[in-house]
Amino acid sequence: MSETKPKILIVEDDPDVAEMLTAYFRSQEYEVFTVNWGEDGVRSAVQVSPELVILDIRLPDIDGYEVATRLRRDRRTADIPIIFLTEKRDRSDKLQGLEIGADDYITKPFDVQELRLRVRNALNRVNQGSLTNPVTGLPEGALVDEKLSEVLGKDSASLLYISIQNMGAFREAYGFVASDDVLRAISLMIVNTLREFSRPDDFLGHLSATDLVLVVPPASLQVLNDKLKSRLEQSVEYFYPLKDREGMAKRPDRLGAKLTEFASLKTYNAGVAQFKSQLGGAS
Repeated sequence: MSETKPKILIVEDDPDVAEMLTAYFRSQEYEVFTVNWGEDGVRSAVQVSPELVILDIRLPDIDGYEVATRLRRDRRTADIPIIFLTEKRDRSDKLQGLEIGADDYITKPFDVQELRLRVRNALNRVNQGSLTNPVTGLPEGALVDEKLSEVLGKDSASLLYISIQNMGAFREAYGFVASDDVLRAISLMIVNTLREFSRPDDFLGHLSATDLVLVVPPASLQVLNDKLKSRLEQSVEYFYPLKDREGMAKRPDRLGAKLTEFASLKTYNAGVAQFKSQLGGAS
């Protein structure tokens, strides 16, 4: 028996773009459904139950924001990943889409290979139950919460919080594929550094796509912090094309990493949600 193909719903009013996307994703072994109007998109999502929706914001009746809002309100479609496809580039437009619950955002003109990777990553995240990050393969979601629950309130563990800064600006300039490559490179650098002090209970995972936590013994914390800070700082300029490296150190939107130490977790016993909230403030 042949394996069931993942279903993608494309909501796009430009016939040329819709036809191109339909042909491309069918060639990639997806079952593709295409509609041109927002209201049809809402109805089709309920009828088809796709694994993912590619949704244009500019539609002839209701816009993509309204479509996404309705999908998120309906329990039958609330968990379907949504990738916005749009010509809008303003940060406020992107924030509006993310606030509604979009999983990703790509602007026209786009690289279809890049869109394919975003689709693959979104589907992997669903299939893995959000237990591992689709780009780095590191734990996220419930696995991270479980580890934090295990160590909070204890003095036998310490935590290093790493926030990768200005990834949004980098993504805007060089695209999602390049930003994914950076995230993989940084995570591999952290993994390799961690191995120098490795013990069975050491842990590295994602709080978000660009925020990572390391749980290590207190004796390893300072030297690990120093080594990572040095290695990350030295590697930053190599993530940029050669032509853009001149004057990189002075750019306010330059990639960087902020490291925050929590030398003892004994006093943090209010719960995982509160502690994660504090970590967000540390960035």
